[in-house]
Amino acid sequence: MTERLPDFEALAIFARIVEHGSFSEAARVLGLSRPTVSKAVSRLEQATGTALFNRTSRRLSLTETGERVLSHAVKLLGEGEAAEAELRRAAHHPHGLLRVTAPIGFGLSHIAPLLPAFLSRFEDIELAMTYTDEQLDLIGGGFDVAIRIAAHAPSSLRALHLCSIPLLLVASSTYLALRGLPTHPRDLKHHDGFMYETLSGSGPWKMTRKGKSLQVEPPRSRYRANNAEAFLPALHAGLGIGLFPEFMVAQALGEGLLERVLPNWSFPDTALCLLTPPGRSHPARVSAFLDHIGRALRNTPWRRLNTH
Repeated sequence: MTERLPDFEALAIFARIVEHGSFSEAARVLGLSRPTVSKAVSRLEQATGTALFNRTSRRLSLTETGERVLSHAVKLLGEGEAAEAELRRAAHHPHGLLRVTAPIGFGLSHIAPLLPAFLSRFEDIELAMTYTDEQLDLIGGGFDVAIRIAAHAPSSLRALHLCSIPLLLVASSTYLALRGLPTHPRDLKHHDGFMYETLSGSGPWKMTRKGKSLQVEPPRSRYRANNAEAFLPALHAGLGIGLFPEFMVAQALGEGLLERVLPNWSFPDTALCLLTPPGRSHPARVSAFLDHIGRALRNTPWRRLNTH
């Protein structure tokens, strides 16, 4: 059996007719034609099988049924107007709960420092951050925004691309002095390294130089973890060669604490993206967050130090 919704429009028009005392005046205020207003009342009367007005050429009055239903119609009209006002407020005034997920290392280093200014500026927003290296289901998890570092964004989501992030092969001078500097990608299989388990696993690395690509065996993974930042102490201690996103090693490279390995070879870039559920428009709180984070990170602040 098909469920029939109440005729909300006709009830609202009925309330306006009573408020303004005539069909014609209600039509003028609502910006509708006189026949449209009359048909709405007739539609309501036919659906309920009862008259709402006593009509004469000079006077319009409510029937007993009309009197009883009036308070409900007025309340319905008021609730509808309040709902529309709330929708307009949500579209233009940033407020409410904002749920965001971000990777642990990047989130703590580069997102968390941006949040105090955001919360100070938008006092009506409540922020719930989830820091994890797992790629959570944005829609199923009820998130408004996902901050992702990935080569490709899911086609089912809206993606705001902020910047490309090179992957850099690095090691400490201690390690290179002990094990020697690789001169060709094929040398990497004779070295120790690290494996970020959240990514693709232990498959070959694709490296490119002067337009030519090469598939090579990566260094032996003596240390595995589900968070790339966990490798940094071991990297600095000289325990291996590591492939890291630029933002994670830029400062150490600039300070001479790490060295580039095979700098003439490159890896496919990854990218920093802000993902949101599909749809034509964002709530104001989401738009405010995207703008705040976007303006701060489009200029890749980690590149202030020399990374080469």
